[in-house]
Amino acid sequence: MNNATTEKLAPELPLTAEQAQLVKQINHFAQKHLNDKQASVFIIEGEAGTGKSVVLTHLFNQWQVAARTNPQSPFYQTNNRFLVNHPEVLKVYRQLAGEQPHLLKKDFQRPTTMINQLDKQDGHLDLVVIDEAHLLLSKPDHYNNFYHENQLLELLKRSRVIVIVVDFRQVLRMKSLWTRSRLQKLLAPFATQVVKLHHQFRMQAPEELVTWLDDFSDGNINPLPENARQGYDFRVYNDAEAMRQQIVHRNQQVGLSRILSTSGYPSILDGGKHYIREGKFKMPWDQYNFTQTPWAEIPKTIDEVGSIYTCQGFDLNYAGIIIGPIFYLDPETNQLKVDLSKYTDTEAFKRRKDLTDPIEIEHLKDLMVRNALNVILKRGVLGTYIYAHDSKLREKLTNLFETIGGIVK
Repeated sequence: MNNATTEKLAPELPLTAEQAQLVKQINHFAQKHLNDKQASVFIIEGEAGTGKSVVLTHLFNQWQVAARTNPQSPFYQTNNRFLVNHPEVLKVYRQLAGEQPHLLKKDFQRPTTMINQLDKQDGHLDLVVIDEAHLLLSKPDHYNNFYHENQLLELLKRSRVIVIVVDFRQVLRMKSLWTRSRLQKLLAPFATQVVKLHHQFRMQAPEELVTWLDDFSDGNINPLPENARQGYDFRVYNDAEAMRQQIVHRNQQVGLSRILSTSGYPSILDGGKHYIREGKFKMPWDQYNFTQTPWAEIPKTIDEVGSIYTCQGFDLNYAGIIIGPIFYLDPETNQLKVDLSKYTDTEAFKRRKDLTDPIEIEHLKDLMVRNALNVILKRGVLGTYIYAHDSKLREKLTNLFETIGGIVK
């Protein structure tokens, strides 16, 4: 089994008929609007695992081949960039560039870097691809050296055609706040086209289980579908350490198997590391990854717990998910609730000048926390294992698992 992320995105791999048609559709859109006076935007919507990044790598490779080798193409000698505001994902794309004859590592940049470079050179781009566009900054962020109001707007001022991939269920931070209405308002003056992807490529799970996971992260704890384990290794654990041991076993078998956790564990340093403890389970949070290898592909990270920031955008073969203290079962409503007082990712909720309604702010915070849970629940290609910190939630989940013939460990 080849677990390298670059192998799953390589342009020479075949596309499905739907994906190939989408690439053709985008190329037609780009050719139509390439010489317009104002930028145009093609929007691809799709939830985690719907094959969005595969479409983008094929599309961008076609553009760069044409730009660099084909005088007959309308895209010949165009100045194009592939942007992503996620350092771990950017590493993958730059690795991919090193393996392709017509892609250069400098073709792949973070949006802030690109905007600042264009400002210095009074430069302009022709064709732009933006992966994970829900991570684009929508407010100034001095930490990232971004001093404008909105990254997408600044790129629109400096480009001819932009293709963005967006998933509103992956909006995780106030500084990258995107909703469908906010995006529509910003793009109202520009020519746009929208395509939505629905087919789940990542998880080899029954559609009913994927729907159950969506409902669960939204707060609705329904009975597990009878076919939840049909061709897919779905499990609920009563013991986090037992889950860890099984993930280690799976990693020895097929590789790329990791423990992930939501926020909610206080930062109590132990030997300079921030540990998560659940009974006999004790593992450190992922550390900042200074290497050029994505976190999940580093062998030693089997001994770490991954966060939303290291796993977003990546496949795992098996994912062991710890649902942390921030989530609990409300026994009166039988729903999954969020305790924002236990949220430990303080950077996520920094204030915005354009948000003043406390009710709206609380709603958005709750939504972002649930989004983060939904993202990590959809990492496992071959299997997903779940353990819940809250004892009532853990009991509820184990009971549901037993009703479909699951054996809780």
